[in-house]
Amino acid sequence: MSPSPRIRPAEPSDAPTLAKLIDIAGEGIPRWLWSRSSSDRQDPLDVGAERAHRTEGGFSYRNALVAERDGRPIGMVLSYAIDTAPDDDPDDLPAPIAPFVELEAQSVGTWYVNALAVSAGWRGAGVGSALMQAAEDLALKAGYGSMSIQVYSQNAGAVQLYQRLGYRDHARARVREHPCQPYYDEDVLLLLKPLNS
Repeated sequence: MSPSPRIRPAEPSDAPTLAKLIDIAGEGIPRWLWSRSSSDRQDPLDVGAERAHRTEGGFSYRNALVAERDGRPIGMVLSYAIDTAPDDDPDDLPAPIAPFVELEAQSVGTWYVNALAVSAGWRGAGVGSALMQAAEDLALKAGYGSMSIQVYSQNAGAVQLYQRLGYRDHARARVREHPCQPYYDEDVLLLLKPLNS
């Protein structure tokens, strides 16, 4: 049995890795969104890295924990408190993110896991579970009594992982037609987990 990965707070220098991993977690939607604001010569992942390098906003390195093996990042979790509902009207947003924003309003008062991703060669080795535990530790330290996460209903592996970790269905929103692959066409699930303090 291999030892658990080292989990540490992300640093500004992790921004390019965080962009790649959040694109994995978002199943290509982040790259598509970044492509809408990139120049002709700029790789969308570079836009993502710029955003991860910021000190403010949900997608900031300050909200990320990185899992390392032999000094190399192999996974990350992005999590933070949601204390107010988003101001955005889902109908005014790009279709791929509309159901997520719709459900985020029901996550108020929770510690929200925005993204979890593990590099391909390390999946199934307990890295995701270790990252989720580290996020739970942050939630408890910050005084939150529950956690929330969103996932496509058709992403069976992720749904099973979260259910095994104690998350339960709370709400769902219909996926809207969009251009991103893989093309899920059912629901986005909001899962909640009560925490024992």
